[in-house]
Amino acid sequence: MKPFLWSKIAFALVVIAITVAMIFPFFWMLMSSFKTQIDIISWPPKFMFSPTLANYAKVFGEQNFLKYFINSAVVGIAAIGASLLLGLPAAYTIARFQQRAFSVIILLARIMPGISFLMPWYIIFSRLNLMDSYLALILSHILIALPIVVWIMSSYFDSIPIEMEESAMLDGASRQLAFAVIVLPLSSPGIVTATTLSFIFSWNNFMFSQVLSMEKTRTLPIAIYNFVSYAEVDWGGVMAAAVAIITPAIILTMIFQKYVVRGLTMGAVKG
Repeated sequence: MKPFLWSKIAFALVVIAITVAMIFPFFWMLMSSFKTQIDIISWPPKFMFSPTLANYAKVFGEQNFLKYFINSAVVGIAAIGASLLLGLPAAYTIARFQQRAFSVIILLARIMPGISFLMPWYIIFSRLNLMDSYLALILSHILIALPIVVWIMSSYFDSIPIEMEESAMLDGASRQLAFAVIVLPLSSPGIVTATTLSFIFSWNNFMFSQVLSMEKTRTLPIAIYNFVSYAEVDWGGVMAAAVAIITPAIILTMIFQKYVVRGLTMGAVKG
């Protein structure tokens, strides 16, 4: 009995250590967003301090962060919508007709470093006068979201019994109607999973926005640069901006957590 008890204690300690190591950076970021610059850079670090909202006032007042929120939301929602429109039929085709080579080609876009696509995007959009436009960012973010949609949904569609569609088609439904009426409703957890993960990746993307956007379409990750200058870094503003950026992603993940877990696990089971 004692060895079993000690193993449980050891497992609990390991879990606690991993949890603390993962949560502490977020705790430090949140705490620093309420500190002054002097308190942030002081050594040893201060855990007892007088909190201030000046950093958040600077973020949402002086830096016009609401505009960057809108830009990120517009780009993310449009890119995810287009990725679902293209990716769901593509994933269904891959699953039902065993087009694995096509699946690998799409996944290569996610495996390859994003910087390898950056220069072609820049040349194309600059010659089409689409720099600093929503269209340029949306198209580049589709490159992020579409492989995720195809990867998750192809395995999920593969887990849905094909007999359900065949039964509907025997009753006179077309394959397209069976896909829309039967397969998609059954795949809602997988769709929620793909949408949530794609939106988070799009929301946090820095590289494409850094090159393809300017003042008009600047997104949230790029807006943090406003607090970095040649002479110094406004750590309080950076921390407050980071908290503002990750809060929507955390809320979205918490809301759809059970759907994400269900979507990731059910797609791994056939039948």
